[in-house]
Amino acid sequence: MFTKLTTIDTAFRHVKTFTIVVVIACCLISVFAVYKSFSLVSGMQEKIYILANGKALEAYAAGRKDNIPVEARDHVKTFHQYFFTLDPDDKVIRENVGKAMYLADNSAKSVYDDLKENGYYAGIMSGNISQTITVDSVQVDINPYPYRFRCYATQKIVRPTSIMTRNLITEGSLRNVSRSDNNPHGLLIERWSTIENKDIGSENR
Repeated sequence: MFTKLTTIDTAFRHVKTFTIVVVIACCLISVFAVYKSFSLVSGMQEKIYILANGKALEAYAAGRKDNIPVEARDHVKTFHQYFFTLDPDDKVIRENVGKAMYLADNSAKSVYDDLKENGYYAGIMSGNISQTITVDSVQVDINPYPYRFRCYATQKIVRPTSIMTRNLITEGSLRNVSRSDNNPHGLLIERWSTIENKDIGSENR
């Protein structure tokens, strides 16, 4: 009789141990399933789909901090292209400079006013001069705020009889502002100044 009781007691302990193991395993599986579900939902929320030409293209959302170097370089490049791309047409000059003014503060406006007062734009129109710029590189330091940048570019000034090439180095800082159609990067150039701008070559046409 005692042997039967011992056997029943042992069996009960085995069943109890097995039940505890099963419960713990179920809890672990449940926690893992919930974790994976949240991870999957979070991952799906970072994905967006763009419809282009009838095709759905997958894209990923990223934080502003991840994109700052790329956006800052493009912002500086766009500003310089607008500000320094000039043709002997008053309307073209006003449109390009007007677009550039949305991307920078009064430091750029002051440079424009000085050039205008000194007859620079009038000389471009009267001399049938065209000016283009190629941005070679833009260095951006995002550790301090406002972010510091330095732009290296090459200007080409086309006159009726010659083509002048000049190097251009500028620097300034960038601060965050609200995005808009006129300023899609949401950045504003401040304390913009020219470090170097000198002739590096000339050729006859």
